[in-house]
Amino acid sequence: MAKRTIQKCSFCGRPADMSEVMIPSATETGTYICAECADQIHELLANYRHETSAGIGKSRKAGEKDTNLESIPTPKEIKEFLDRYVIGQDSAKRYLSVAVYNHYKRLGQPQDDDVDIEKSNIIMVGPTGTGKTLLAKTIARLLDVPFTIVDATVLTQAGYVGEDIESLLTRLLQVADYDVKRAERGIVFIDEIDKIARKGDNPSITRDVSGEGVQQGLLKLLEGSIVNVPPQGGRKHPEQHMIPVDTKNILFICGGAFDGIEKKIAHRLNTHTVGYSTNNQKKRIDRENFLEYVAPQDLKSFGLIPEIIGRLPIITHLDPLDRDALRKVLTEPKNAITRQYEKLFKMDGVKLTFEPEALDKIVDVAVEYKLGARGLRGIVEEIMMDSMFEIPKSKTKKFNVTRDYVIEKLAKARLDTINDQ
Repeated sequence: MAKRTIQKCSFCGRPADMSEVMIPSATETGTYICAECADQIHELLANYRHETSAGIGKSRKAGEKDTNLESIPTPKEIKEFLDRYVIGQDSAKRYLSVAVYNHYKRLGQPQDDDVDIEKSNIIMVGPTGTGKTLLAKTIARLLDVPFTIVDATVLTQAGYVGEDIESLLTRLLQVADYDVKRAERGIVFIDEIDKIARKGDNPSITRDVSGEGVQQGLLKLLEGSIVNVPPQGGRKHPEQHMIPVDTKNILFICGGAFDGIEKKIAHRLNTHTVGYSTNNQKKRIDRENFLEYVAPQDLKSFGLIPEIIGRLPIITHLDPLDRDALRKVLTEPKNAITRQYEKLFKMDGVKLTFEPEALDKIVDVAVEYKLGARGLRGIVEEIMMDSMFEIPKSKTKKFNVTRDYVIEKLAKARLDTINDQ
């Protein structure tokens, strides 16, 4: 007991009889740290890890708070970054850039502010293969935040076969290495949102477990609430402990093709024109791209419930890719399809080149079959399959893809119905 009275904390000098416990050093005899100092160090570490792990943007420094707006790219910088990876879609890029920038400004808002800025969730409407998923992925790469893509078609109402709504956040937690604070500032991209549209125009007494039932379940996530998330999925591990996640600061980006919504838009535009203004207004409407005029009432007519439309305040559209845009997709983006194959061949010591006429033929196929940008990869893969199989074991150092080679391989792939024009 007499020895204990001379023990002192090496940090604060507190004697042993004034501390709950003294923790001795493993290397230095007579060196101790008291329980109070250990608690303070634990609290400091927790605050430091919260500030550094939940930060936004790759430019943040160690210890810098994630509320620092200087680390967040401006809307123009976000759009310039998107331009390097996505061809066209200027309107969608501007909407996304402003919405994401405002969202992260909102995260930096002081808690005692009397003006509460609401979330700006986004919904993108556009044909398949126009870049909806690519836009969301590229923004997440720029901001260096947890990002996950989920497919709305697998979601069902709780208690039915399929995935629960909470599985959206389970994947976000997994991407964030189960760092809840970091996950609560992430981005969730819900693809195929149009597939959960209400099956009928009017509410039904029968259950719509994969349509309206899913929309009702998404409401609490989109608006912002504390959700108990099963870390390993809900139905396979019922014994697991739930993780509470606040969705108030999670940005939701929804995308869908909404196939057939053009008819509803056209019907609405026609009903809005009466009298002598009909002809003049019809002339101003671009009948080749009705998606340009998409409005909340069109989404409601398609089958989204008004409550979920209200929680997706930003509606933007993606234009169908024309021939020129598809041609640029092949060569211009930083991760263009042709550059990817050139890189693959370069790893085998082969210089790969594509003749302009060959690229034009590939675009012709994509346009004729209405495959969009996503289909370009499949076409090129089919064309290059034989060469990728043969060249690695050969001594070839150069390989040039010509138009005739493209036609030959397409014919072999049973695409010989395409006219050689």
